[in-house]
Amino acid sequence: MPETITPAVPPTPPVPLAALLAREDLGLRQIAGPTDQGIVIHWAHTSEMADPYPYLLGGELLLTAGVHIPEAAGSGTYFDDYVSRIVAAGGAALGFGLAPVHDTVPRALVAACDAYGLPLLEVPPQTTFSGVARAVWQQMAQARLAELRRVTEAQQSLAAAASRPDPVPSVLRQLAQRLGGHAVLHGPDGTEIATAGRAPAQGVRAALAELTGVVRPTAGATTATAATAGPAPGGGPGAPAPAARPLPTSATDTLGSTHLAVYALGAGAGFVLGVATPRRDPSDHTIASVAAVLLSLLTGEHRSGTGAARSTALVRLLLGAPPAEVAPLLGTGQWLVVHARPETRAPAGPRPHPGEGDSPDAVAASALGAALGSPLVDVARDVVRVLVPAGREPEPQPGWTLGVSAAVAPHDWPAADTQAARALARARATRTPLVRHAARPALADLVPREDAETHARARLAPLTGQAALAETLRTWLSLHGSWDRTAVALDVHRNTVRQRIARCATLLDADLDDPDVRMELWFALRQS
Repeated sequence: MPETITPAVPPTPPVPLAALLAREDLGLRQIAGPTDQGIVIHWAHTSEMADPYPYLLGGELLLTAGVHIPEAAGSGTYFDDYVSRIVAAGGAALGFGLAPVHDTVPRALVAACDAYGLPLLEVPPQTTFSGVARAVWQQMAQARLAELRRVTEAQQSLAAAASRPDPVPSVLRQLAQRLGGHAVLHGPDGTEIATAGRAPAQGVRAALAELTGVVRPTAGATTATAATAGPAPGGGPGAPAPAARPLPTSATDTLGSTHLAVYALGAGAGFVLGVATPRRDPSDHTIASVAAVLLSLLTGEHRSGTGAARSTALVRLLLGAPPAEVAPLLGTGQWLVVHARPETRAPAGPRPHPGEGDSPDAVAASALGAALGSPLVDVARDVVRVLVPAGREPEPQPGWTLGVSAAVAPHDWPAADTQAARALARARATRTPLVRHAARPALADLVPREDAETHARARLAPLTGQAALAETLRTWLSLHGSWDRTAVALDVHRNTVRQRIARCATLLDADLDDPDVRMELWFALRQS
């Protein structure tokens, strides 16, 4: 005999068998089998086959008038075989119609249903099978409407709770009330951050904490038995390790009569919502999922350890702490500074007025930071600055022009900021999506740094206090003396560039058409 199959239930709420028995218009009467209030019907099906097993999906109220029953069925094993096949197919109940074939339900059928634990209903002559099927679908429609109403009301109450001054405890309280159980929020380290609802039975809290390991594994944590997989075939000492499987976002289990469920919050942040309820209704998962989404937003990065560290770093900087002291709060290692500007759709060529073009907005800047892998974003008047860990190599971003500094330690952040600004200017002048600061060995490395800086100060002394002139000269030399590209890089008119370069030539008493002079000045500017 085949094993009992699991019903392939439809995506609609089931109908309690007791609800059908309570309908006076049907007149159904249970005459055998268990009377458990938890017995449910997923659909109604009529069959006069002696072996209905191949035609059942499971969960049916099977209706029959007994046409298939032979005359000598009561003296053999016919009814035992018939009922056992229905039970094996996952049938929920059997309805036997009186008239026109049988005036009463065969006693042997009643005994077989009692023996195999199958509810047996007597269908009176005035009740048609199609009427029973229609009643089942009506009950399903009513249950579906009630379920949708319950979910909608729960969504509204959970959203209102999320807007309260204490949103996380309020959401947990509302969730526990809606599900009639216990709700708990576990932190990234597995500790209980907040709880709500009725006190759970003994061992439930420990079981929930253990179940969180299925969606958020931690060192030394055990997971539910159902989630534990055995070794792969042939997985001996020399076998390659199997590929890592993505973690599920939710998991369920039971402890006695208590139903357990856990939900991972956010994208790997480590927070987990746990729920323990005395029963599990079809809409419970939907309601808990809504709460999980709200709690994911409430326990997002600004409330996580990373967000708290950034807040601490900001406060310390405002109170005068040096960047080198604050940097470990944001991460270890070296950093890149990225300067970015939105790509302008203006025609090619120099702009007629300074500052003309697209200005970055906060939403676009945040999206850029996310694309570069860092939340440390500064939106200035005409440029977005992003501080990126050196391990995340920036790539060109659609709609943006980027300048990237060399990787530096925190105490060199100001120098990296200057490098990124110059790289961005060059990227815009050359219409290149991304330009990186070249941190390769150069001629300047052959001269002692102190000597090089002394020479630079002496050679550029006439430009002291003339920051605009010095920056114009630097940009003009880096772009090989191009007036137009320099104007684009500096957001000025090309006539302004000509005037400034002429002024530099006069103050420095230098022929800027001489390549040796240009090389000498470039060497000096690199040291300033």
